Amino acid sequence: MLRRSGRRSKKAGEEEEEEEKPMENGVYPEQGATEAPPEVGKAGDGAPAAFSQPSPRVRPRLVFHTQLAHGSPTGKIEGFTNVKELYAKIAEVFDISPTEILFCTLNTHKVDMQKLLGGQIGLEDFIFAHVRGETKEVEVTKTEDALGLTITDNGAGYAFIKRIKDGSVMNCVQTVCVGDSIEAINDQSIVGCRHYDVAKMLRDLPRAQPFTLRLVQPKRAFDMIGQRTKSSKCPGEGKVASGKETLRLRARGTARLEDVPSAWEKEAARRVDDLLESYMGIRDVELASTMVEVARECLSPAEFAKSLDLVLGEFAFPGEFVAEVWAAIRGAQGGRK
Repeated sequence: MLRRSGRRSKKAGEEEEEEEKPMENGVYPEQGATEAPPEVGKAGDGAPAAFSQPSPRVRPRLVFHTQLAHGSPTGKIEGFTNVKELYAKIAEVFDISPTEILFCTLNTHKVDMQKLLGGQIGLEDFIFAHVRGETKEVEVTKTEDALGLTITDNGAGYAFIKRIKDGSVMNCVQTVCVGDSIEAINDQSIVGCRHYDVAKMLRDLPRAQPFTLRLVQPKRAFDMIGQRTKSSKCPGEGKVASGKETLRLRARGTARLEDVPSAWEKEAARRVDDLLESYMGIRDVELASTMVEVARECLSPAEFAKSLDLVLGEFAFPGEFVAEVWAAIRGAQGGRK
């Protein structure tokens, strides 16, 4: 939802009762703007001349700068309301297929999962699109129940590796890197699967049996070759946008301007994201923030569980997990700022 200033609130603040108008070109019409009344007559024909009214104020278009992460000219995009439309706009600028884009990072061209584009874009953020590079296939034997992978997805059909746990089974496989998209498990395509489905498939693989992963690594510039887990910052990179609003991209509905989230909301989302990794083997800041939003309107764990089921019922979260999420959010809210 595109909300207004304060602090980016996927979460706090009172909801406006006024109905939002449809977004046009990535921008909502100014609230309170009305159409000019019909002409009531012309001077000289006996009818009073209609007073000219100022034209409605239109909010400026939201235009973002973008590049391909491995190197390209800078392009401009606007008018998108979700991640799939964002990818389509980027693809149009660079004359590629949207399916070539694995994921995007904000304000860095490197494969930095801390700068991954999720459900929110700061109004001054620079978008770097990471496209398909080489395909590789690896064979792994599952010697432990957990492989040590944290999976996320791009919201447009590709699941990829966000983290590799130190000392884990997958940490020993040097060809597997953070940022690699998982295209198939044992020759079964998983394109189009959500991250939680892919994480479950990997958990359900039998122990002591080898399996194969077909991976697609992001195309890299020469200065990025050799990176395996995370990137160090380059001078001038990783700057935080100074604006008080962000563009919120939602899986359901249109994008909206929202306030930058408050400190307690950021902390709550971080704690919930940690729980998602612990319980489900996924990282999803947008999902975590949505859960914080739901909790913000609830007064009890029971009400939270019911509301969560209405909004995110497809996840079928177990009761124990929901209780921990509620406790984590309330714990962060206890020190709210």
